[in-house]
Amino acid sequence: MIQEKRRTLAEFVVELQSRGRVVFAAEEAVEALGTNRGAFLDAAQRLRRRGLLITPRKGFYVVVPPQFAAWGAPPPSWYVDALMQREQQPYYVGLLKAAELHGASHQAVMEFQIVTGKRMPKISAGRNLIVSYYRKDMASITDGIEDAKTETGQMKVSSPGLTALDLMRYGQGAAGIDNVATVLSDLGHRIDGDQLGYLSLSFEKPVVQRLGYMLDALDRRSITRKMHDMLMSRGRPPWTELDRAEARDSFFAIDPVERDQRWRVAVRRRPEVEK
Repeated sequence: MIQEKRRTLAEFVVELQSRGRVVFAAEEAVEALGTNRGAFLDAAQRLRRRGLLITPRKGFYVVVPPQFAAWGAPPPSWYVDALMQREQQPYYVGLLKAAELHGASHQAVMEFQIVTGKRMPKISAGRNLIVSYYRKDMASITDGIEDAKTETGQMKVSSPGLTALDLMRYGQGAAGIDNVATVLSDLGHRIDGDQLGYLSLSFEKPVVQRLGYMLDALDRRSITRKMHDMLMSRGRPPWTELDRAEARDSFFAIDPVERDQRWRVAVRRRPEVEK
């Protein structure tokens, strides 16, 4: 009796790619190959050393197609949806990466930024870096999350309005107030004012105040009316700084150059938009 030859992990990977897939779980491979976990891990390690696989999270594998060998990994957009399904967490691609996807691309975005309901460490995948930002109440902003097609399926992306709010909320991921102003100058015409207003109810008042000021300064007052109404419905807000980092910096410890009465925002330096 001739025993049937067992498939190797390399053959399994090639078969996956032929079906348009680039991700798999360790459990799936163990079952498909009819092997044990130890043998699988040894085979996976050999493919990783050859640059044919990466492991963004334990038990989750991504195939590296030949065209991305120099990068060490395919783009995160190829596997982020599957990764977050593996984590069993809601998510969306946001901040500067979402702004780029919506057409605001003054500068290359070095991080693949996502917002999710779980605190996750940064993930290095080849030359790519996936950075997550935590939001506890993900269900409150679902109206601002859209589906976007990718080369391997789809992924969740924040709408222009949600992107704008997040840029003000997660300042550490926005590369400074001048960069936010530049991005908003590109993104403003894509923002739906009604959606922006309703989404703003799920954000802290200072975030809404700062964004309102920024959009007004960029001549986008027509899309901030609903947001302003929603803000005032929550009670008159206290004054807030446009840029808290500058307010703490002794270099900017001077009287504000402007006090915007509509949004109650103190401005120590007006943002500059890159042309």
